[in-house]
Amino acid sequence: MEGFASRHVDVGETQIFVRWAGTGPPLLLLHGFPQTHLMWRDVAPALARRFSVVCADLRGYGASGCPPSASDHAPYAKRSMARDMVRIMDALGFRRFFLAGHDRGGRVAYRLALDHAERTERLALLDILPTATVWERADARLALGYWPWSLLAQPAPLPERLVAAAPDAVVDAALGGWGTPANVFPTEVRSAYIDALRDARHVHAICEEYRAAAAIDRSHDEADRAAGKSIACPVCVLWSASGSLETWYADAGGPLALWHNWCSGGLEGQALDAGHFFPEERSQETAALLERFFLS
Repeated sequence: MEGFASRHVDVGETQIFVRWAGTGPPLLLLHGFPQTHLMWRDVAPALARRFSVVCADLRGYGASGCPPSASDHAPYAKRSMARDMVRIMDALGFRRFFLAGHDRGGRVAYRLALDHAERTERLALLDILPTATVWERADARLALGYWPWSLLAQPAPLPERLVAAAPDAVVDAALGGWGTPANVFPTEVRSAYIDALRDARHVHAICEEYRAAAAIDRSHDEADRAAGKSIACPVCVLWSASGSLETWYADAGGPLALWHNWCSGGLEGQALDAGHFFPEERSQETAALLERFFLS
């Protein structure tokens, strides 16, 4: 990511690796699994023409730290990860900001918007539904198609040992299995994603993040829903036209219908003609849609 400055930011419990560049209103981009901030390598420079773009590795991922976990997995709850992001934006001098997250980063992003409404200007969620909703509607399609949800959430050390034994197979299965052509990922990027899974501390942290999604994250969603809490800022939902959100949830009205009750500040969105990793597959289209939404 040429032209982007980088540093580790101390957020108290750990250190978060960030890159940033550009001028204009601040925009934080959060990655998914099995990626790192490198997934924004083409989107971020395009957006940096109009925004102060910040790309962060979530705790446990990439070059960020791996704080000790706990029996309830709370250190890897999206609430904890969202708090990290608020602190790095503070460290960079940004009080309110735009926010976009893909996959796991999307879950951190909507939790940040719920817990820190005063910080979030606008929110874009890429190819996700609320965590509690996904688990409530889970079936054989989820268990087989999106295997990290169930596999990585198993008790330690089983998933850690499986991932550590073949990190290349894990990355290739993810990148090649959710509708995005393998040639979208350059050799050096694929290698970077694999290298990030070669470290035992990071593998354990990522598994803890999935365990949190199966437990404490669901509880946080359910508590907010019971209390009638919603996302107060405008929200844009983008999803893969060939993926699960387009087909599995048609009986419920699709992604916008399932997000509707969570979004009191306005909701819009559309499907993109691409696979799950559309920020890498259709980077310029993704950047253009995000720019339009955040500047509208």
